[in-house]
Amino acid sequence: MAKSTYSKVDEYGFQRPDDFDYEMYDNFMSQYMRVLVRRAQRWSTLKGNIYKKTNTLKRFVRKGIPSDRRTEAWMHLSGAQFLKTSSPVSYSLLKKQINNEQIIEIIRIDLPRTFPDNIFFPTDEQLPKMLYNVLAAFAHQNKEVGYCQGLNYIAGLLLLATKDEETSFWLLKALVEQLLPQYYIATMAGLLTDLDVLDELLQKYEPVVHRHIHNVGMPWAMGTTKWFICLFAEVLPTETVFRIWDCLFYEGSKIIFRVAIALIKMHKQEILHTSELGELIGCFKNMRNHRTVVNCHEFMKEVFRLSGNLSNNQIEKLRRKHKK
Repeated sequence: MAKSTYSKVDEYGFQRPDDFDYEMYDNFMSQYMRVLVRRAQRWSTLKGNIYKKTNTLKRFVRKGIPSDRRTEAWMHLSGAQFLKTSSPVSYSLLKKQINNEQIIEIIRIDLPRTFPDNIFFPTDEQLPKMLYNVLAAFAHQNKEVGYCQGLNYIAGLLLLATKDEETSFWLLKALVEQLLPQYYIATMAGLLTDLDVLDELLQKYEPVVHRHIHNVGMPWAMGTTKWFICLFAEVLPTETVFRIWDCLFYEGSKIIFRVAIALIKMHKQEILHTSELGELIGCFKNMRNHRTVVNCHEFMKEVFRLSGNLSNNQIEKLRRKHKK
């Protein structure tokens, strides 16, 4: 078998695991490179106010935003650009207001824990500094949230994607304050509510799996908290995460549920073959290695096929029912 042309480190600086299937990845990339070229050509045909929400734009976003357009697209689609232009206080001024020693200390402790397997964070002096600035500026301007573990992973990935500190701040603000309400406050009320929403959705969509997971005794918080808090960072391959974020910024938090449902449906047999808690948790942790999960383009097709017609209105109705 020919030796893989891919290194032990992916394009975003993350170490590939020892059991990484290079042959499978070679096969995927040989097809995906053609997809990327085709999608870039299609995006170049968009004219005028290209970020106005239309069925065409929705279809384009679901098929993937070209990497060189992601920063601009995420800013407009998420509402972060509006937050930036309408804010009475600039990001540079917010950085000058960082003065809470308790918050500063907590963030500094978490910095070395953020993506220790990524070659850029330990070796690049600028990235940890940029990450600190983003997290500290956000914590000081949002007193209700302050700093919550998990935000470091989101902000870290935003920096790797955008390569821009100020952009990452406004995207983080849009995510935490608008797209994921009350996930990161002290009580985590929004997160707890959404775990109950996920429970009800799976009882409806996959009753056999739902019953098995409850019989084994795994709380949803144990298997899926990182899905919500970290938006699949550290859970799924990086390019797959960015494809999910493309849709999240455009369609809102229902995308988290659609991905969750798809992941569980794709791993139905593996889940049902577990008989005790450790096995089940291991099954959830191993989902990142599924062939379709690695193939981010096919994975996103499966997300929308397997999760049915799930709307934001349905999610909001369930949230009101389960509100903490």
